[in-house]
Amino acid sequence: MAFGGAHGHGHGHHGPRGLLHSYEDSDGAFFDPHIARRMLGYLGPHWHRMALGTALMLVSTALGLALPYMVKIAIDGHIIAGDPTGLMRISLLMIGAYLVDGVASGQQSYLLSWVGQNILNRMRVQLFEHYQRLSLAFHNKEEAGTLISRVLSDVGVLNELVSSGFITLIGDVLLLLGTVVVMLSISWRLALLTFSVMPFMALATYLFSKHAKGIYRETRQTIGALTGDMAENLANMRVVQAFAQEGSASRHFDELNKANREINIKAIMLSYIFMPTAELLNTLATAIVLWIGGIWVAEDALTLGVVVSFLACVTRFFQPIREMSQIYTTFQAAMAGGERIFDLLDETVEIQDAPDAIELEDIRGHIEFRDVDFAYESDVPVLEGVNLDIQPGQTIALVGPTGAGKTTIASLICRFYDVTDGALLVDGHDIRQIKVHSYRSQLGMVPQEPFLFQTTVADNIRFSKPEAGDQEVREAARMANADEFVADLPEGYDTPIMEGSSNLSLGQRQLLCFARAILSDPRILILDEATSSVDTRTEILIQDALRKLLQGRT
Repeated sequence: MAFGGAHGHGHGHHGPRGLLHSYEDSDGAFFDPHIARRMLGYLGPHWHRMALGTALMLVSTALGLALPYMVKIAIDGHIIAGDPTGLMRISLLMIGAYLVDGVASGQQSYLLSWVGQNILNRMRVQLFEHYQRLSLAFHNKEEAGTLISRVLSDVGVLNELVSSGFITLIGDVLLLLGTVVVMLSISWRLALLTFSVMPFMALATYLFSKHAKGIYRETRQTIGALTGDMAENLANMRVVQAFAQEGSASRHFDELNKANREINIKAIMLSYIFMPTAELLNTLATAIVLWIGGIWVAEDALTLGVVVSFLACVTRFFQPIREMSQIYTTFQAAMAGGERIFDLLDETVEIQDAPDAIELEDIRGHIEFRDVDFAYESDVPVLEGVNLDIQPGQTIALVGPTGAGKTTIASLICRFYDVTDGALLVDGHDIRQIKVHSYRSQLGMVPQEPFLFQTTVADNIRFSKPEAGDQEVREAARMANADEFVADLPEGYDTPIMEGSSNLSLGQRQLLCFARAILSDPRILILDEATSSVDTRTEILIQDALRKLLQGRT
């Protein structure tokens, strides 16, 4: 039997600042068919609402395109002809069209928002549940901040595209094509004059999209750096103040904040350049139509209604072009985010039930290591040829220097990892042939560094057995010698645990962790140096609790 040296667990750089080192915000392709198909798969359960939303979008688009025709009819057919009755009819018809358009647009927005929020919920739950199933080997190499950003940021951008981006793009394309058809049908000569500014519009859109891609990517990176630095500083405030480095921390934050400010100013300036350019071209097209159209009206080559209705078409013609230039960056960000999300969802769950795994409902606690080899990294062995035979109810202590493999053996018994070679048996069954939940539900573990959730004292004890009643919780605390100090807390068992468990001492936290383990009534109990960081008095209390807890358990 051989234990490896202090190689650790293969952990990367963890903590908020780790997010800065692992954050990859790739450009992404504008459109990836594979990712798009997977995105659209989330729309399946909501196809009827999406179909209704699309229908309402078509109604709204059609009414928008009909309005210029109504203006032409009102002027040429009724105003010039002096027909007040006909003018009243067409005016009422226009009011009705506006009202229907408003209702259709409002209902469309509601439907898309409803679908979007449901997709957002589904994707976040799906990712979170997948995180729960992934092994500790995965979580040791991935930064927590990066995984959180996938659930919050990337899913949000992806949802925006799936729920409304596709339909918005379709609507803009239909509106643009429909406007072109309407303009050509009203006056092909004025339409050609309007289209004369299109090469300039295309050039402006291309330049904007090209520069926006890099700038908007940098804005996401700088805000990530700013958030990461602030989170790290707040989490380590004790260290900052202990070494009187408040000024240094503030200067570093100020540098990141200035970088974020500068790139946001660039983004704002880019937008301020593009939007006025688009408006200028819109105004130029309007001026051309007004100038040439006015001359043709004076020469009786066109009617006044044609020119006025055409001016309304010009505004509608440039609106979808401006919107589509903005959608470009949304598509690009969503494709990049989608790639990262689906890569995570495709991550193999290493620790899972074998097809023929069995339920082991009543573990006796016989643990056997047979020639076990293990390595966190393939070329760095931690355990080699380990053989152990632990009888049911027996108490075993593993002693050795830091990094010798004690925690690794505990982790293998918990099946946080699978052995690299050899076999680990429980009650004669290979641990890989036992259903994970049925096995782990009969384990208890008290770690070296006690962790408590930000909920009540009672709920922290109850975490190992959610269905436990208040009396069971109190009995577990009494057995762990925690009942006395809990009773002295401001709200007793209903006292909320503050962030970082700052309202409890280290010993008190550990006693609650023991109470949590006692409540689950485990057949196998693992203590990972559970008393190494507590004071002498607390250790005495823990040892007294252990005498009760260890009876009949491995």
